[in-house]
Amino acid sequence: MQTVDNSRVLRALSPTLDRVQWDRLFEDLEGQLAAEWEAERAVLDAESERLRIAKMVLRTRLRRLEQDATSVGVRLADGARRSVRIRAVGTDWIAAQSADGGGGALIVPLAAVTGLEAAHGALLATLEDAPLPVDELRERMTLGFLVRDLARRRTPLHISLRDGETLHGTVDRAGADHLDLAVHDAGQARRADAVRAFRIVPFDAIVSARIDGPVI
Repeated sequence: MQTVDNSRVLRALSPTLDRVQWDRLFEDLEGQLAAEWEAERAVLDAESERLRIAKMVLRTRLRRLEQDATSVGVRLADGARRSVRIRAVGTDWIAAQSADGGGGALIVPLAAVTGLEAAHGALLATLEDAPLPVDELRERMTLGFLVRDLARRRTPLHISLRDGETLHGTVDRAGADHLDLAVHDAGQARRADAVRAFRIVPFDAIVSARIDGPVI
């Protein structure tokens, strides 16, 4: 019987087997390296995102809610909760309208906002990095600037204070951090015989100011 020399066959196959083994080794190493690079990139991306969010201010997220016309529940320092859509964001205030579209405008100093509630997706959307329209003039409008305009227009207001008191009247004038209010009944014009009192109201004491009717 003829004997087959297997060693000669193995020697012939040896280069091929070595090449396959090395190819598999490098494929495995490349796969590990790619996985490590991907993991490192994910860590860097996550850290970059954390740093970006760490620099984000509340006003930016409020502007996103304004842009998206999102319905939100605004909680105020007096314990009230208003379901609104944000219509404008100033330097230190927001103007909102009832979520159902009724009524006039609600002006709220940012310092009087204790929280905002919305659907989880809507809150996550406020963290997006997409650019917002630039409105440099709006960004410089302080609460004092807004109140002085309301005084010029002789716009009557319902003002809610932090101590729970509610006032109605017309702003006679406004300083940098306070206003002078001529107190009179709702539905009455600001006439001398209708004014019941004059009150200096610090802006820090205001929770909200409501304008009835259309906003000019």
